[in-house]
Amino acid sequence: MDFFHTLEPLLRTFWYIAIPTSLIFLIQTIMTFAGVDAADGLEPDFNGDLGHSQEPFQLFSFRNLINFLLGFSWMGISFYNHIGNHFVLTVIAFLIGIAFVAVFFFIIQQIGKLSEDNTFQINNAVNQVGSVYLSIPEHKSGKGKVQISIKGAFHELDAITENGRIKTNETVRIIGIENNTLVVEKI
Repeated sequence: MDFFHTLEPLLRTFWYIAIPTSLIFLIQTIMTFAGVDAADGLEPDFNGDLGHSQEPFQLFSFRNLINFLLGFSWMGISFYNHIGNHFVLTVIAFLIGIAFVAVFFFIIQQIGKLSEDNTFQINNAVNQVGSVYLSIPEHKSGKGKVQISIKGAFHELDAITENGRIKTNETVRIIGIENNTLVVEKI
């Protein structure tokens, strides 16, 4: 600890910020890659919609504070001996801290573009081709089953037809939807 006491006050301050900030950043990174979020287990037992943004990035968050302090402190330490004016050094360190937050925002924004909504919506079945799993009675007199692939996932859904009976293993095209039941025609 004598090392810290021999340092000038500004450099000592940068170190006092850098060490805990780096440890917290390391813990956050490990938790992120392990699939644990900092908010896990911290949800209240009530529904209190406080009007928070649904955006994945919030400007004033603990993670952004850590990113800012990480850039600020390590820039101050790195350039302490190269920039003689302490005010200029502090201003540049402050700007680098802001740049760290901006880079983090950019990375989160790019990662957000990679997400894909794969929730099944029955409307996506219209105009798709499928195979009859259980025969479909004629003229909407009963329901059969159809297997179709939507967005790479197989689904077995109820189906009716307006025409004659369609046998098992025949190929059909979905032409519409009635009450969450596929309306199909034989191809």
